[in-house]
Order: sequence, then structure tokens, then C-alpha cells
Amino acid sequence: MRISRRTAIASMLAAAAMPAFAANHAVKVPTRGFNLPDWLAESPRIPAATTLGRLRDLGFETIRLPIDPTLVAPAFLPRIGAAIEQATSLGFNTIVDMHPGAADSETLVAAWTTLAPLLADSSAGQVYPELCNEPPYEPADFTPLRDRLADIVRTRAPHHTLIWGPARYQGIWELDSTPPLGDGNEIVAVHYYSPMAFTHQCEGWGNSPLERIGNLPFPATRADPRVEAVAASLAEADRAVLDEAFLTEWTTAQIEADFAAAAAWSRRNNVPVMLGEFGVLDFCVDPVSRATWIRAVRRAAEANGIGWVHWDLDDGFGFISDRGDDANFDHDIIAALLA
Repeated sequence: MRISRRTAIASMLAAAAMPAFAANHAVKVPTRGFNLPDWLAESPRIPAATTLGRLRDLGFETIRLPIDPTLVAPAFLPRIGAAIEQATSLGFNTIVDMHPGAADSETLVAAWTTLAPLLADSSAGQVYPELCNEPPYEPADFTPLRDRLADIVRTRAPHHTLIWGPARYQGIWELDSTPPLGDGNEIVAVHYYSPMAFTHQCEGWGNSPLERIGNLPFPATRADPRVEAVAASLAEADRAVLDEAFLTEWTTAQIEADFAAAAAWSRRNNVPVMLGEFGVLDFCVDPVSRATWIRAVRRAAEANGIGWVHWDLDDGFGFISDRGDDANFDHDIIAALLA
């Protein structure tokens, strides 16, 4: 791809703006980002250029673009290329995230085989292939598949930094489940939604008990009167779910300990770690608790040299109400992320 003057300038700006995360590694780790699902969907929700520009001006630096691998075909590539070009031209680092809804390994192989030549024409300093979101496999099965996907991308885009996450849930606690690639140009991305009874309260999918649990604060203990009031309203089975959620502390100190452990893994393995997803549903949580948790996670990541990308921009976890309108920003959440 012929590199335009605009693209070259954007690449220089992105490099200049990149903080020195994971200073013991040569790899640049993208940070200060947000996820933008459905931009590259069958029925796309395309963000307004003014919205993206304003987010860049506020200080966001990275966009993660989830893509369903079943959509990746030659006819779809121009749409992917256009999204990457728009994001990078504004100075955003762009994570191209293969986001499967099922465990079909051959679909992933076919998708990266099709997509890798397009990435080869993009800036290796600005565009990051993410091999598989929340790999729906057992770790022993995912490791050879991950290596196969990495080889496919490396063949066409040898200088791009690869991002991958541990199976099955990309949890921060799963870092030891999959060994590093070991090629010196990788980032391990983890997700963090702990405690899920807080971050996913009132979720409306999957027939989860959390659908019936709401108005929980953070930080909190099980004996907190606000928690007791919620517990008193629950059926016995749902109350047991709430009790189990408090086996892990709901404190900033617990968050800090989790990220310190991730940083220790990074040092032991000489591989940078980033936080690819974190956030709190806004369905039934009080805004102060939501902002407190988001700020605590972001600060813990930064304190340990871990770049971060929030999930997401404008859905239930988001901080704007409409990606097509730059007038509806949640400034309390933006401050929790950036201030």
C-alpha cells in the first residue's frame, strides 16, 4: 500500500504519544483505548468521524476492532481496510481483533489467511493483529492453533506485533495456562471483570443469576448494609451466588494485587502484558461505584506498566450513548479513564 503523507504523519504522532509501557521490552504496547464492536459487522454501526476526532483530542490513543471471522472474505476486505485507514489516519493505534462466536479453528485459519495480506500493507508500528479473542478452547488445544495462526500472519506481516490471550476466557488468572510465543514481538492481552457480580450486575443475557442481582456498590464487603439490602431481596439460590462473589475482596487493594501478579508474570517471561477489556455495565449500578472501579483498574494497570483498552465505547459498558453523535459523552467515566 502506498503510504500517504497523512498516514505517515499519523504514524509519527502515534509513536510520539506512546508512553513507555513495559520499558523492559522492545515492543510498543498500545494503551488508553476503547473497543468499537460492530464497526466491522454484517450490519455495521459506523462511528462518526467527528466522534472519533473528539475522542482522539481527549487523549484516547487506541481502538480495538472486533471482527467475526465468518465475515472475513475477499469482498469484506475493503471495509476492514477502510476502517483501519480511518482510525490510523487520526493517529489511533488499531488492534484488529479476531472475535469468534464459536470454536471453529478452521474458520480462524481461513480468516487470517485472507486478512494477513491486507495487514502486510499497514503500518507495523500502528496496527496490531489479535489472533483470537477469549479462545474457546482448552489451553492444550489452543497453543498449537495459536502458533499456527501466528505463522500465517508472520508469513505476510513479519514485523507486526502479535497479540494473543490465554484460553479459555483470557482471564488475568489464566496467564500460566499458555506459554509465550517466544519470538520477541508479542503482547499477551488479558481481560478483567472482577468481581463479576459487580461488573455484570443486571446483565440481560444467558439466564445468569446476575440478571436478578443489582444495585451493588464498590468497594464493599458482604456485611455492607447496601449489600445486605440486596441480599434480603434475593431468592436463596441467588443469595448463594452473591455470597460466593464475596469470597474475593471487593477492594482497590485486591485489584492492585491482581495487576501486580500480571506484571510479575510479564517480568518472568519477558513478554509485555496489556489489558484488552475491562468495564462495568451501566444497567443498574450507581455512577460513583462504576467510576471508582474503572479508575482503580486503570490506575492498577498503569502502575504496573500494563496498557489498557476499555470495553467498550457505546453499548452497556460504554461511556458515550451514540457513536454517531459526539454530544453525549459520560465525562465522569472519561475522567476515570484519562484523568
